[in-house]
Amino acid sequence: MVEVSTPDAPSAIGPYSQAVAVSNSSLLFISGQIPLDPASGKLVDGDIKVQTEQVLVNVEGILKSQGLTTADVVKTTCLLMDIADFGAMNEVYAEHFKEKPFPARAAFSVKNLPKGALIEIEAVAVIK
Repeated sequence: MVEVSTPDAPSAIGPYSQAVAVSNSSLLFISGQIPLDPASGKLVDGDIKVQTEQVLVNVEGILKSQGLTTADVVKTTCLLMDIADFGAMNEVYAEHFKEKPFPARAAFSVKNLPKGALIEIEAVAVIK
């Protein structure tokens, strides 16, 4: 395993890596990203759309650090504080994942997320 770290995404706020590349399987596992501004480390203010945008910008920063894009993502998991936000989240998500085949995806409503975030997204990508 190789740890992946980039200033284009928030630093880990616990004992985990931003992402881990598994060389013998050509997979990149991106830890759940919450809507933290990479520069300040603070949660962005805003509704589910604003927070989803920041999360996906963070995911893209990690992908970019490995020469990848959202087209290389094969699976995402979306954790939402309120499943009623699914439609609004999906609108922003669709702006970032435009190429078919789209990644497989699961979405769950959860009781709480770190730092009071409204959303967290993790991803798995194929390393070229």
